[in-house]
Amino acid sequence: MADFMKAMVCRGPNAYGLEDVPAPKILEPGDVIGRVLLASISGADLAIVRGGIPEIRYPLIPGHEFCVEIVETGPAVKKLKVGDRVVVSCVACCGECWYCRQGLSARCQKAGYGAFGMRGPEGCQAEFVRIPGADVYCFKFPESLTPKDVLFCGDVLSAGYFAAEMAEIQCGETVVVVGAGPVGLCAMTTARLWSPSRIIAVDTSPFRLEAALKAGVADLALDPAKDNVLEAIRELTGGFGADRTIECAGRQITFDIAFSAVRGGGKISTVGIYEKPLSLPLNTAWGTNISLSWGFAPIDRLPGLIRLIEEGRINAAFLCTHQVPLNDILRGYEIFGSRKENCLKMLITPWER
Repeated sequence: MADFMKAMVCRGPNAYGLEDVPAPKILEPGDVIGRVLLASISGADLAIVRGGIPEIRYPLIPGHEFCVEIVETGPAVKKLKVGDRVVVSCVACCGECWYCRQGLSARCQKAGYGAFGMRGPEGCQAEFVRIPGADVYCFKFPESLTPKDVLFCGDVLSAGYFAAEMAEIQCGETVVVVGAGPVGLCAMTTARLWSPSRIIAVDTSPFRLEAALKAGVADLALDPAKDNVLEAIRELTGGFGADRTIECAGRQITFDIAFSAVRGGGKISTVGIYEKPLSLPLNTAWGTNISLSWGFAPIDRLPGLIRLIEEGRINAAFLCTHQVPLNDILRGYEIFGSRKENCLKMLITPWER
């Protein structure tokens, strides 16, 4: 491997671009070095390069959703070998601290771990990436699948699946998903596993709603800017409201819809990342027995998602609307960041020589 590589480097708010940087090296016995096969640009990456996450320390290489081919392993690595293709959890975790042992990988206490390209190791928008403690959260995928098939397991598909799982959907129920971005679309995709009678997508983006209907992950699409969402849901449910609502946008207005749309005794699930404190109207909800769950998807959901993809039971490939090589990543940021060309997910393929 060469001493230098190409990478997207952010040196501060709105100060980012492609650079030649030192290639990663094995630093700890449990490390592996991976050649990035496929990566993506996410909303969090946009916030980082725009300065929207104050606690971020610059400079850094962003990116946390990726697949790699392993090119080097440390002496303590046992489960992985050179040549393996793996999908990587977006959060690096040690697997040994108290939080990791409880399945709370996002709270890993080991220094140097955490979300790739944010508060943990350097990110994946590069030719190569160092993956510390790789045995814990890197998962091999079969030859029958491509990196594009499994890419989203490490982040948005895990989040969407966990949102649906926390909602405790029962067969025949009505499910409302508020926020039809990539996580919301993945929540709809995986909610089908529990056989609801209908899934209703709620969003103000026409192309996202159209994508949900076209992919068959939603049965009905509602736009709060045009439709009386609550009235429509009540009409469909005999006046009761949805059995389960899933909030995926992380805003007060979207949570309010999820809260108001659920029936008494129903459940709200949210995996939205909230930038501001959330107000809960508990004063008006007394006696409704509504329950609420939220959280971060445990890493042990990834192998199951890979199996479900291999079996053809879930497929999030419809999210792959755009891709650019690493050479052209700045154009990728422009398209994705401005929501041009009806872009759902922007994939980053390897550097083209």
